Amino acid sequence: MTRWKQKNVFVTGASGLLGSWMTQELVARGANVVVLLRDWVPASRLVTSGMIDKVTAVRGELEDLELLLRALNEHEIDTVFHLGAQTIVGTASRSPLSTFEANIRGTWNLLEACRLNPKLIRRVLVASSDKAYGEHAVLPYQEDAPLQGKWPYDVSKSCTDLITLSYWHTYKLPVAVTRCGNLFGGGDLNFNRLIPGTIRAVLQGERPLIRSDGTFIRDYFYVRDAVDAYLQLADRMDDPRFHGQAFNFGTETPMSVVEMVKAILARMGKVGVEPLILNEASHEIPKQYLDCTKARTFMNWRPAFTLEQGLDEAIAWYTEWLRQRSEHTVP
Repeated sequence: MTRWKQKNVFVTGASGLLGSWMTQELVARGANVVVLLRDWVPASRLVTSGMIDKVTAVRGELEDLELLLRALNEHEIDTVFHLGAQTIVGTASRSPLSTFEANIRGTWNLLEACRLNPKLIRRVLVASSDKAYGEHAVLPYQEDAPLQGKWPYDVSKSCTDLITLSYWHTYKLPVAVTRCGNLFGGGDLNFNRLIPGTIRAVLQGERPLIRSDGTFIRDYFYVRDAVDAYLQLADRMDDPRFHGQAFNFGTETPMSVVEMVKAILARMGKVGVEPLILNEASHEIPKQYLDCTKARTFMNWRPAFTLEQGLDEAIAWYTEWLRQRSEHTVP
């Protein structure tokens, strides 16, 4: 806990799901947190929790190299958590160029800004994804599996991953890559995603929607476990053996979409509700799940939360969030 006290930490994507929880934990540990914000999102957890008042906000985009150089230099950043990205598969398919700009150019800009500040930067953790692996016949994914995304979002994460590791191989920039399963938890306002969309639908008395045929397999990963994984990895990066490494983090308990919806309905006491299966998803991989042996072996890392605990906390968060929004809605 004490290692973060007064550390100058830069977090991209702080208004998103993982970024908001990461920012909260870093502040709780005494770090001086600087966040990069492209958009002001009043409903985001970063704002509604009051966390925005406890950090320094730099307004701008990952596509702006000069801004990144200035932020890292002026705030004397020691550690970077690069969590910012365009994360929605459907958005990436509709708008590949903006996704590539944010996810690929944004990554190389940030890495280059770190490379140009070698006296400051001690560790850089970059969020890749299980999507970076692309579609494989042999599962679960292990870290040495080829990165072979096909669709725009998956390709953007494959590129993010490869570019990051190239900065270690070429320049010995102290980077590490995380490849997580499908994150969920309170604060995810992308309601076209399965878990927040299902919870909101039930709270509003509606049938939950499944965009796919319901058979897609994923590894669902609670956000507080993800924060713990990132921080444990960051703690180990004083050891050069962790530089240039990629680690899978997840639960290793893959579930189908239908199974996840049923699990949510059970936690919310709505077992009899039937989801509406749209079967209209495209540009998505049917089966994705992770082998986390490397994280267990090298870091002694394991998730601390059960699926049920994570879902219960998420349901409680959305229940309160929707209640507060309804109270502030003008009739």
